[in-house]
Amino acid sequence: MSESPKTIFTSKHLEVLQKGRWIYASRPNITGIVIIAAITDENEIVLVEQFRIPVNAVVIELPAGLVGDNDIDSKEDLVTGAKRELLEETGYEAAEWEELFTGPPSAGMTTEVVTFFRAKKLKCLHPGGGVDGEKITVHRVPVSKAVAWLQQKQTEGLLIDPKVFAGLYFAGIQC
Repeated sequence: MSESPKTIFTSKHLEVLQKGRWIYASRPNITGIVIIAAITDENEIVLVEQFRIPVNAVVIELPAGLVGDNDIDSKEDLVTGAKRELLEETGYEAAEWEELFTGPPSAGMTTEVVTFFRAKKLKCLHPGGGVDGEKITVHRVPVSKAVAWLQQKQTEGLLIDPKVFAGLYFAGIQC
């Protein structure tokens, strides 16, 4: 019989647990985590840029977020959460959604499991930028120039979330 983890710390969005000698993080009160590879009709990928406190840097990422983490709809399903996150962060809604892949982004550190989606047939409803004080900048980058654009941003001192490359791959985009 496996021992149960001991809670070291807990808050609304994070728990730190210990099982034996292993200490790891968990996200309580969520349905899942979604990451969206949103592709415009002009074959551009929609990326977001925001300052991330844990790494003390501006990071280029795919639109993403926690699902079911609000008091309004704690039973939110993944695709509904992906649609909400895309609209909140980028201002886009998509007519086509496809679930691409599910897996752990950092299995040695957290219980998180992320689900990648591809969103197509986008329509811009507003400029995006996030909610609750988020300061998100939205970028539309031609897929054919995405790697060079990301390398330039890295040269400028921004960090690039490696999941951007996974999203490009899972979306079937040849870089």
